[in-house]
Amino acid sequence: MNVLVCVKRVPSPGAKIVLTEDGTAIDTKHLGFTVSPHEECAVEEAVRIVAKQGGSSTVVSLGPLAAEEQLRTALSMGVDRAVLLPTDGDEWDPGAVAGAIAAAIRTLEAEGEPFDLVLFGNESADAGNFQVGIRVAYALGRPVVSGVKAIEFAADTASFHRGVADGFELCEAPLPAVAAVKEGINVPRYPAMRGRIMAAKATIRHLEPERRTNGLTMLRLRQPVQEETETVILGSGADAAPAVVKVMEQAGLL
Repeated sequence: MNVLVCVKRVPSPGAKIVLTEDGTAIDTKHLGFTVSPHEECAVEEAVRIVAKQGGSSTVVSLGPLAAEEQLRTALSMGVDRAVLLPTDGDEWDPGAVAGAIAAAIRTLEAEGEPFDLVLFGNESADAGNFQVGIRVAYALGRPVVSGVKAIEFAADTASFHRGVADGFELCEAPLPAVAAVKEGINVPRYPAMRGRIMAAKATIRHLEPERRTNGLTMLRLRQPVQEETETVILGSGADAAPAVVKVMEQAGLL
């Protein structure tokens, strides 16, 4: 079972996002980056599948040279090899990203065995476009299932579980296939020191991507109005009791 998993370098969850003065990009001077949570689960799932089924795993990322950090994180978790599609750091639209990844998959498959399964996160933690995995599957002519919370294999098919309001759906697709997994499909492992050392020494292959220019064009970014809250200390000990009673009366609780 040969598995390819795609990851994206995104700002750390919970980080304060600051825009550049012209509003066309994120100011990254004081920003930390990580792998999207859904995609971290996709990496873990790829490692588990290969450990159980045999075969090999590959991680691919499209982004700046700094995205090698996220690729090495995947390598330290147990992925066999990593490929970077280097960019100048600009954000690519979903169509351009999908086109570049599909082309990279064709190149890698032409050099060796095809990938039985291509994994994506259900959506990235920053843009949340929900599009890249589906677009790649369409470009490659392969079946795709999104929102996946469990994967099982039988002969030349795969079964994908996806949650719905009152249970789950079970989708079956022939291999090779594409799946977009959701956080919760597993609990990603914490890389051991040996894995980190091996990942630091690993060679990351670069494949130059070709950018399609007929997709979406970003005009500017805009931050939503930040919600402001105020905390009032009513007092301490018994001295705060009258103020607490007054607040409860104003709230209609007394």
